[in-house]
Amino acid sequence: MNNVFYSNRTNRHFCLAEMDREVQFLLYYMPEDSGKVQAVIKDETMWCTLITEYVTSNTLSETDSDIFKKDCFTLHREMISLVILEQLNVLADETRHYLIEKVSNHGGHVGPNLGMVEATVALHYVFNSPVDKIVFDVSHQSYAHKILTGRKQAFMDPAHYNDVTGFSEPSESEHDHFVIGHTSTSISLACGLVKGRDLAGGKENVIAVIGDGSLSGGEALEGLSVAGSELNSNFIIIVNDNQMSIAENHGGLYKNLQLLRETNGKAEVNLFKAMGLEYVYVGDGNDVATLIDAFQKVKDTDKPVVVHINTLKGKGLKYAEEHKEKWHFGGPFYVETGEPKFKSTAEDYGDLTGKYLLEKMQSNPELVAITSGTPTVFGFTQPRRVQAGKQFVDVGIAEETAVAMASGIAKRGGKPVWGVYSTFIQRTYDQLSQDLCINDNPALMLVFWGGIESMNDVTHTCFYDITLLANIPNLIYLAPTCREEYFAMLDWAI
Repeated sequence: MNNVFYSNRTNRHFCLAEMDREVQFLLYYMPEDSGKVQAVIKDETMWCTLITEYVTSNTLSETDSDIFKKDCFTLHREMISLVILEQLNVLADETRHYLIEKVSNHGGHVGPNLGMVEATVALHYVFNSPVDKIVFDVSHQSYAHKILTGRKQAFMDPAHYNDVTGFSEPSESEHDHFVIGHTSTSISLACGLVKGRDLAGGKENVIAVIGDGSLSGGEALEGLSVAGSELNSNFIIIVNDNQMSIAENHGGLYKNLQLLRETNGKAEVNLFKAMGLEYVYVGDGNDVATLIDAFQKVKDTDKPVVVHINTLKGKGLKYAEEHKEKWHFGGPFYVETGEPKFKSTAEDYGDLTGKYLLEKMQSNPELVAITSGTPTVFGFTQPRRVQAGKQFVDVGIAEETAVAMASGIAKRGGKPVWGVYSTFIQRTYDQLSQDLCINDNPALMLVFWGGIESMNDVTHTCFYDITLLANIPNLIYLAPTCREEYFAMLDWAI
């Protein structure tokens, strides 16, 4: 194999030091007028020294630097693992550009993905996916991961927008390991990958990525507990802390996350250490170089470790950074202003419900609205949450606690109303059956978006609730066909 390459574009030589003849490589040329050359090695374990000489004859334009459109540049870990930091930052910028382009035209999860771009680039730089396993919680923040693992066309070409789902999907790529769409599951799933690897004598890294909002779900805390006590081998848990769930976070554990941020990870009180986990803090979770350094330190670790990264939800869109709740998810919008491209004139039953309940609260101080992390499902926007005061409770992403708490409120004579999307009610079947209905406590549950015409991802189908719940004793299930029937049912139930 020759170890000197000549570029007739720049009239310069580019030398590779002595290398194993089995090393596979390619030269990636930037556009001819830029005169920039980059060498990328497929297997760095076989190289001794790589010398890459950059020659720039003029400033790169946005079009010139659009590395996604070069057929010779495969966005796979084999191709990006040795790209220099400058190019990784270009890669992050262009990833964010195509994320914004797609969600503004197609809709989707905006804020969660924009805040995870740099971390995703750094993960794929440091780790060897799919040999190293990356499991995304909820996986609604996996768009950048999809771009970097061979699915970029689904973000660049409108004709291919629907080629991929909005969540991780193994049928799309070997880099996705589970079909995931609900929250708080990644740590427990990854615990299984760790145990399975250890039983088989494997050596790969296992990485779980979870947002701070998802930590309010019981399964996440269960997974942390198991990881810190029952596993004693390589396991890396990335906690993406953007100080948000869909809305603001609720729960005592967030006081500890805040303390850790304020002390640069040095606070004596540390939830993760208390569970037996090693801990690393990254103050700027949107800086590629800092993230790479942190991930390299924990790569191939022989014990479970949490890497706590402080990120900015919605990064790259000013209005998404400033109004994080609104920009968690949305339909198509104009990038320049953030205004929606399509406006519905239909009645919003969530909004109607919020107004109705606030009016009822004024005459009934024992009426309380409960949400499990999705307050706007029944119209409780931030101003209405403030107006409701102590008659509004957000338990975090903890549907089980919401139902059990509703049962307790009813037992004490209160009037609990729990609002929930149909797809999430299945997460609390046991509490509905055991804690609520067997005890015959009168609580009102408002199930939104039920039916086949709402959400359509396989993880978010909304037509199971009637068949799931209909045979639970003491449960009355009503399905209104119009606004008048709906409010008549609410009056009767309250």
